[in-house]
Parts: sequence; C-alpha cells; structure tokens
Amino acid sequence: MQASSSSNLDCYGPLAEIARAMRERRTSPTELATTCLTRIERLNPQLNAFITIVAERAAQAARTAEAEIERGAWKGSLHGVPVAFKDFYDTSGVRTTAAFERFRDRVPAADAAAVVKLKDAGAIIVGKTNMDSLGMGTTGLESAFGPVKNPWNAEFIAGGSSSGSAAAVASGMCWATIDTDAIGSCRLPAACCGVVGFKGSYSLIDMSGVLGGEKAPSEDIQWLAHAGVTTRRVEDTALALDALVHRAGNGRRTTFVESLRHETPVRVGVADNLRVDREVLDAFGQAVETIRSLGFTVDSAAAPLTDFSKGVADIEADRSAVAKRHFGDIDLLLLPTTPSPVPAVKEAKGNPAALSAELTMFANYYGLPAISVPCGFDRRGLPLGLQIVGKPRDEESVLRLAYLYQNASARGEKRPLA
Repeated sequence: MQASSSSNLDCYGPLAEIARAMRERRTSPTELATTCLTRIERLNPQLNAFITIVAERAAQAARTAEAEIERGAWKGSLHGVPVAFKDFYDTSGVRTTAAFERFRDRVPAADAAAVVKLKDAGAIIVGKTNMDSLGMGTTGLESAFGPVKNPWNAEFIAGGSSSGSAAAVASGMCWATIDTDAIGSCRLPAACCGVVGFKGSYSLIDMSGVLGGEKAPSEDIQWLAHAGVTTRRVEDTALALDALVHRAGNGRRTTFVESLRHETPVRVGVADNLRVDREVLDAFGQAVETIRSLGFTVDSAAAPLTDFSKGVADIEADRSAVAKRHFGDIDLLLLPTTPSPVPAVKEAKGNPAALSAELTMFANYYGLPAISVPCGFDRRGLPLGLQIVGKPRDEESVLRLAYLYQNASARGEKRPLA
C-alpha cells in the first residue's frame, strides 16, 4: 500500500464542502452513498474494517435524503453524508455484535441514542465497523470476525478497540464513525491510522443503547467509557458533535463549529513526565514548535497519568478536583497519543494490550475531553498522533487548538491507498 497526497472530493472532501455541494446540487446523497459503498466493496476484503454492511438500507436512506433536500427540507451538514457506527451501538433490525462470538446473531429492536441523533440529522448509515471483541483490546486483532488491517501497511496493527472505524475513515469508506473510548479506544487507532479521534468529557454524548440490555463487564467500564468520534478533520468532528450533542440551556451560545474560530487565549502545557520512544518524541517536539509558532504560550507541565489498579472508588472526588489539581496553570495539555510507533502484527499477536494506553487512559479516569490528531510519520511510514487534553467540559478549547494545529501543519493530507 502506498500513500497519495491527492484530494478527492468524493472520498476525502471536508464535510463543510460536501454540505455546500449538496445544497447547491453539485452532488447528491445517492452519489455519495454509491461512491462509499463501491469503495467499501473494493477495500473491505483487504482491510476488514466492517462487520456488517447495509448497502440496501443505505441506498434507500440516500434516496429519502435526496428527496428531502430537493424539496428544501435541509437538516444540516450531515444530511446525506455516509457514516458508520462501531459495532457496539445498537441498530434496529441490524445485528450488533461487539465482535463477540456469542453476539454474532444479536439483532436489537431499537437504535442507540447516538444512532437516533445521526438519523435525525439525515446521515446515511453504511455499516457497523469491526473492533476488538467487547472492546477489550488495543490492537484490532482480537475480533470474532477477523483482524482489522492498517490501511497504511497491513503488516502493522490498526490499533483498538475502534480499529475498523479508524481504518474505514482513513481509507475513505465513510466520512465519520461513532465509537467508544474507555482507555483510549478511539484515540489509539486514530493515531495508528492517521485520522482524528475525539472523546468528550464524561457523558457529553449519550451512550444509551451501547449493547442495550446486556450486562456490563464491570462497574469500572461504566465509569470509564466515553463516546468517541472518528473523522479525517477536526472541523468534521465538530460538525458531528453538533448533531450528537443537545446544547440548548447549557450556557453555550455557539455551535462546536463556530467555536473553532473564536480567538480565546489559552495556556498550553507540554507534558514533561513521559517515557516515550525517540521517534515519537521527535515528532511530538515538532508539533509543539508548530503550536508555539501560532502564538500560544507554552510551558512544561506534568500529565496526571494514572492506572486503574486502584479501581474507581475515588473517581467522583478525583474528577471534581482534577481542574484545580492539574490545570491550575494551564488550560490544555499536550502529549503524544502513543508512547511508541505502531507495533507490527507479528509482535502484537497474542497480546490484546500490545499497544500501550498509558498516555490516554488518564483522560478516561478523570473524564476529560481529549483528541488525537495526526502529527507525522515514523521511519516506516506509519502515522503518529498528537494528543490534546482539556479541562472538564472545555471541548471547545481542545477542538480549537486541534483545528489550528491541523491547518498549520497540513498533517493528515497524505492518504493511504489500498
């Protein structure tokens, strides 16, 4: 697999541009759905990014969206746009398996809350993405439906547990996926596949209907699990969030997209208590310099790294105190997404946690908004990720800095070809 720097509106165009083209009738939901489904048909046998593809449902939904747009019933920037859901999210009449053998034929009767939101926004669901079984892995290799392949190089892992989502978005099979993130499960594969992986503050996005009716593996997971969004651009993530998050009455006066362009001063901290590989450190250093060049005040800071050995007995108190304890002198924290480059499949086999989550899991414990954006490549041509973490409920600052960095660095414009 080789990389391409070409820009293809049909597969890789920004959502805002797609929305304009849709409203101006320069493209249509049917055209977009056909393009994505054709690409899925060609690439999924190589990448195994999807467990279930709903081509007929997607085609019908696209025809409905097209008729709505033609009569002026515009629903917003996701109207007619192909998206997918991690196979954790219940979809009415379509199997939801969590890549778990016992759930292979599990077909829920109702949609998860996030599915309802995106359907209401007019998005076209093209399928359910592959993942580590029950979300219990960071490699993408542990699925009852077979491993996900990294679209940059199949000899390396795609990351996990939202492996299929990252591979699908990176290879242009859909514009966005809705995922989960309990220790970094959205951000880690985003870093491995060269896309944007975001999770908000705890409970920002309604997770009702994630394996609805099934018993959670543990209380810890219920506290640590966050919904995630995977896209190719930070602005696309903001557009998806505007469809997923009800903002009325919460004190916010603008949309997530509008907040990207607010010139609010923030203090940026660079984590100085990490142990990371030299290649990762070099790419991270370059990313920090790019952010410094944008005019931000940048100082050293300690990341509140944690593990889960102590459980969640003190989690509510720790979450209440985290802003004062760790964000007194900074507003945002920078650190790499992974401590090492993407592991090879042969090195990761048999070890579901082969990709370390030590740099991501603290954001889950403290319930902090966090995003991974592409920040370069290692010597083997595999992507690396920059992570930006903010204070509780400050998604806007996280998204804005990520947006400015992505635009300034032009990282993420290089694409894998399969």
